This record gives sequence, C-alpha cells and structure tokens, in this order.
Amino acid sequence: MATASEPHASAFSAAELEFLAEDEVIEIVPNMRMDPLNFISGDFGPFRPQIATEVPLWLAVALKKRGKCTIRAPEWMSVDKLSQVLEAERDSEKFQPLPFHYVEISRLLFDHAREDIPDIYMVRSLIEDIKDVRFHKIGTGLEIIKDRTYALKLKNVSAMEANIVRPFITSALETFYKLNSSEIMQESDNVSNRQPQATHRAGQRRQLKDR
Repeated sequence: MATASEPHASAFSAAELEFLAEDEVIEIVPNMRMDPLNFISGDFGPFRPQIATEVPLWLAVALKKRGKCTIRAPEWMSVDKLSQVLEAERDSEKFQPLPFHYVEISRLLFDHAREDIPDIYMVRSLIEDIKDVRFHKIGTGLEIIKDRTYALKLKNVSAMEANIVRPFITSALETFYKLNSSEIMQESDNVSNRQPQATHRAGQRRQLKDR
C-alpha cells in the first residue's frame, strides 16, 4: 500500500490487484470426481469429469496446479474478440468495455494455464496493444484537467488503469481545491473590506442631504 511519504505511489501493488482478481469466476472442466467444496466464500461443485463448472479463479488455479482440471479461457480472451476491442479502442475516444480485472486475469492464466489458451501468443500481443492504446487515452485525458476541475469520471477503466492514475488525479484535484479555496477566501476578505467603506460613504451622503 502507498504511504503518506509516497503520495504518487499506486494504491495497490500488482500482487494485491491479482489477489483481488482471484475472486472472479471462471469456468473449468474437471477430470476427476469430487464432492462439493465448502469455503467461507461459498460452496463450489460437485465436480464431475468433463462437465464444465464455474469456480473462483483462485480455486481454478489451485486445481490446475494439481492436474485436476483444465481452464476455459473467458470468451473475451479470444483472438476475434480482442481484435474487435483493439480496433474499437483505436477508432473511439471512449474506453471499450472489458472485465474490471482483465489485466490480472490474463496474467494469471498466462502464468498457470498457458496450454489451455488457444493462440496464446496472439492473445498476449493483442492485450498488450489494448493496454498501450488505453494508457495513451488516459494520458491525453489527464492533459485536459484544469484548475476548475473538481471531479473526473473515467468510464470502463480497469482496476490496473484506475490504480495507476488514481494517485495523480487525487493529488491534482486536492491541489486545485486548495488553490480555489484560497482564492475564494481572498475574494471574501476583499468584499468584507469594501463593505465598511461603502457604509461610511453612504453615511456621508446622508449627512450632506440633511444639511
């Protein structure tokens, strides 16, 4: 986690983001028979050979390491889907919808289930290209922040992208808020100083009329 002495550090480390992503649900195909598994987070199974079932990513990886299943790559990780996303990212200023943890999910699958991902090298390349295009959009978007900006909405950004940009945006908005607050206080003081003078002049005008 970032500390007070590291205001521009990311809020989470890459390992922490992967830990959060491991709760995402993914489909596996077991090669064994096993009764349901009961965990604090829920019950998963029963498991039957060659019958697909959904489990959290952390459980899928654990079973995969023990040779108990194969992992089905998510639909969005196909070459066709990623190619469409990349083309749309390049043609539009908006961020295309992707899973919030798309970077972490793909990294975990590349590390632990590479043989289960069709066209893995092309998939990896497309995801890297998508990341580069989206980072360029974020950088371009940050350039338009002005001193009267009090909030910034970025739709469809991923966990990793939000994690990188959050410290900078938070620091910038806090600085703008402090500067604007100082300006408002100064303007308020100037108005307060002018009011007694205006009252004094009004009193003098009344005295002249009375004469």
